[in-house]
Amino acid sequence: MQRIDLSRVPPRPITRFAPSPTGYLHLGHVANAVWTWGVAQATGGQVLLRIEDHDRGRSRAQYERAIVEDLEWLGLVRGGQRRMQRQSDQERAYGRAVLHLGRQSPVYACQCSRADIAAQMRADGVADHEELRYPGTCRALRLAPADGLGLRVTLGDEAVEFDDLRLGPQRQVPAQQCGDLLLRDAHGNWTYQLCVAVDDTRQGVHLVIRGEDLLASTGRQIMLAARLGRKEPPRFLHHPLIHDPEGRKLSKRDGSTGVRELRASGTTPEAVLGEAAFRTGLSDEPRPIAPDQLGSLFR
Repeated sequence: MQRIDLSRVPPRPITRFAPSPTGYLHLGHVANAVWTWGVAQATGGQVLLRIEDHDRGRSRAQYERAIVEDLEWLGLVRGGQRRMQRQSDQERAYGRAVLHLGRQSPVYACQCSRADIAAQMRADGVADHEELRYPGTCRALRLAPADGLGLRVTLGDEAVEFDDLRLGPQRQVPAQQCGDLLLRDAHGNWTYQLCVAVDDTRQGVHLVIRGEDLLASTGRQIMLAARLGRKEPPRFLHHPLIHDPEGRKLSKRDGSTGVRELRASGTTPEAVLGEAAFRTGLSDEPRPIAPDQLGSLFR
């Protein structure tokens, strides 16, 4: 079973649950909710609800409504739509952040697509790289910002070190992982990396609890936040993922673990929370657990 040293968690932490409204919630999202609300309960913390709808092309209002309905059914939020923040309402904050970043490091327009970057990686013999790494193709072109072009910021070669509350000491060099970081894509969407760095700083979030698939992005978010004036980064806790029978992490297309499907089948909220806790190592059997008892999993 998983064990977390809660003495290393900031007292009365502010954390967040931040789904994207690009599909319905599934058991993997519930796992993140169990860890987030559980640690918050065990430490006297607060959970903020944030809708990460920075991808305007894929976000849908019906998914947002369904997310809130499912969280209310699980007993985790009440009146969620009145209390949550949407990234789509923070356009000015992201624009100001990019201007601030540009005063410290070059921010430049980029015409490269993901396909272009992948092709360059194949040409360089690194096609099996686990993440697309931008090679700086447009850095010296001095393209004028325009519709249809992205925006990137030069990162430099500095390393970022942090101590994950579950996985221990980590060291990352973002420039080696991803190259110059995309801030706005060619469709005009602010990127996830920029948005979460800005949002966590503005909302006073000092504990980030999320799946271990996002571990690799932590260093670049810490770096961005520091450049935006954050003196101390949040603490991070990356929890195990739930995988399907083929070993892949769950996706929003996996109806068998969708919260709405589980609700329709007559499964209780307590059973869904208990299953998510069991499948991420917080309990030794899939026993039902009430939403106000999640903190007991971490004590």
